Amino acid sequence: MQYGIENKYLSLTPLIKEHDEVILFCERIREGLQRKINSKRIKSYIDWFKETYLDPHFEIEQELIFPILGNNNVRVKRAIANHRRLNRLFDETSSLNTIFHKIEEELITYIGFEERILYQEIQNITSQEAWKEIEEKQSQLKFSDKEWTDRFWEV
Repeated sequence: MQYGIENKYLSLTPLIKEHDEVILFCERIREGLQRKINSKRIKSYIDWFKETYLDPHFEIEQELIFPILGNNNVRVKRAIANHRRLNRLFDETSSLNTIFHKIEEELITYIGFEERILYQEIQNITSQEAWKEIEEKQSQLKFSDKEWTDRFWEV
């Protein structure tokens, strides 16, 4: 089933909006580093964000989105490798400022890859009904950072 370009980009909108949260997260890391905020405060925020948002997001990608192309697809393999690399960075406890920079850079690069390449390829072969199912599952994340009280980026 082929549908117009407008429909294609509209169906990506919820997934791309979720990436806006990750971009904001990266900006907050950068702001914390620029303001020389204590690395433990930044690490606490990073750990909370990973557990609250990224882990469920990655799980949905791996369970619903990546199987559309199959785990042997080179772009899916790259995405899964990115997830593993990011998880290793999040688990790191030494040289935190360097790790924070790497997390921020990896996430920005990964989002660009997903939006420009991976999601576009998946969308080209996916029915509108399948995208609706993915969007429904993604919308269940309902992420909000309002409960995070140490807003070091606003200082």
